[in-house]
Amino acid sequence: MSDSGSQSVDLQSRRGLYELLEQVRAGEIELDRAADLLSGWPMDDIGFARVDHARQLRQGLPEVVFAEGKTPEQVARIMQRIAQGAGAALATRAGPEAFEATQALLPEAQYHPIARAITVGGPLREPRSDDGIALIVSAGTSDLPVAEEAALTAWFLGARVERLADVGVSGLHRLLAARDQLLNARVIVVVAGMEGALPSVVGGLVSSPIIAVPTSVGYGASFGGLAALLAMLNSCAPGVAVVNIDNGFGAGVLAYRIASGGR
Repeated sequence: MSDSGSQSVDLQSRRGLYELLEQVRAGEIELDRAADLLSGWPMDDIGFARVDHARQLRQGLPEVVFAEGKTPEQVARIMQRIAQGAGAALATRAGPEAFEATQALLPEAQYHPIARAITVGGPLREPRSDDGIALIVSAGTSDLPVAEEAALTAWFLGARVERLADVGVSGLHRLLAARDQLLNARVIVVVAGMEGALPSVVGGLVSSPIIAVPTSVGYGASFGGLAALLAMLNSCAPGVAVVNIDNGFGAGVLAYRIASGGR
């Protein structure tokens, strides 16, 4: 038998599981070694969290850490376990303290201050030649944190990402000047606060699916993004889907799936 202790086995994909079983059957990996590899799969209980190592196998992406409400140490330990299993990790809504704790365990970790996110490695896959472009459009500079969360998420998963910033409805000439970029995208994420009108405008210009993201940017009767959410839900443009207020992460995942053809 070979020295199985040095072998690397990918348990985050169906192919990796098949390879492990084939190696056991062929006598290339001893049963004890296979049991060790599977001991923390599909769930790794670390007391304050149960890391779902099989999520990438089920959903095509590993578990992502929502850092808000967690201590920096909790974020760091969860990121460490996810990175050990998937080879990469992403945390959203993370502050500098969570990044410092994560970097202490994972020196290769990077902080993205506008997106308020931490990445370890990535992207998870290289874009294919037939993948479409996921275009992330933001109405105003104040919407950039949510837009960057969407862009970073889509990039981390392996999408071809482009950005178009500060093209809100108060100056439609800025949006129309980028018409070629809009028409070239397979899916467009439109991030806007205030009255939330931008997705309807973009939806009237293109045939691509639109993912509308209302943000909590605004004041008075914007009600923390509720006005934008209701406006987007009531869009008269066909082909517009709406995610929750400030949910750049959810929009980024959906944009990746559409741009990559669901692969």
